[in-house]
Amino acid sequence: MSTRAVLEVIALDVEDAVAAQAGGADRLELVTDMAADGLTPPAGTVAGIRAAVDISLRVMLRLADGFAAGDVDRLVRVARELRDAGADEFVLGFLDADGAVDLAAVERLAGELDGCRWTFHRAIDRAADRDALRKQLDGLPGLDTYLTAGAAGGVDDGLPTLVAEAARSGEPGYEQRIMVGGGLRLDHVPRLRDAGIDAFHIGGAARPGGWDEPVSAAAVAQWRTVLDGEVFPSSAS
Repeated sequence: MSTRAVLEVIALDVEDAVAAQAGGADRLELVTDMAADGLTPPAGTVAGIRAAVDISLRVMLRLADGFAAGDVDRLVRVARELRDAGADEFVLGFLDADGAVDLAAVERLAGELDGCRWTFHRAIDRAADRDALRKQLDGLPGLDTYLTAGAAGGVDDGLPTLVAEAARSGEPGYEQRIMVGGGLRLDHVPRLRDAGIDAFHIGGAARPGGWDEPVSAAAVAQWRTVLDGEVFPSSAS
């Protein structure tokens, strides 16, 4: 386990971002409205966070609850506004009504991002065929990460899929980094690290007081310690 694991933390505002960086986060996912599982934040929020921290930021491109792209023209305009606000990494992912990737929407946004690095988010966990989705997206410019729990129900259900996909690393459609998130707990980490997975995403786990409370630097620091291999708990939450 010589590779330092990447720890990404969901941040809603500057307070969250500063605490996450202080706790040892490598990257932030910037969203708003967690009641809808994370939507695109205002450009002003992105600019304020960019000025407050120096770690990487990935900004959500998602305008409504669910995984339909909706108004793609509006998404393109929002992406431009966010880039003007200093965003240079993004998170996105859209499915059609049949659970297949909405390739037209994803390709259009990827083109608009013009080489910016981006994550395909947990829409993959709702896809009808995740292997087909990966192969359809293979080669899209900027795509370097899949955020996934391995299953719609979370990491408890998806562990076997995550381990199996990690074993396919380097194959067509499997060259991107797996970042595990969605019901992730500290006690999942040893098995995932043993499988070669080196990127982890937390939201509620960084907020012991719940989503109405800000990110706790101490909670993030606990994850940083575990991921750095100093402690591997047999059970934790």
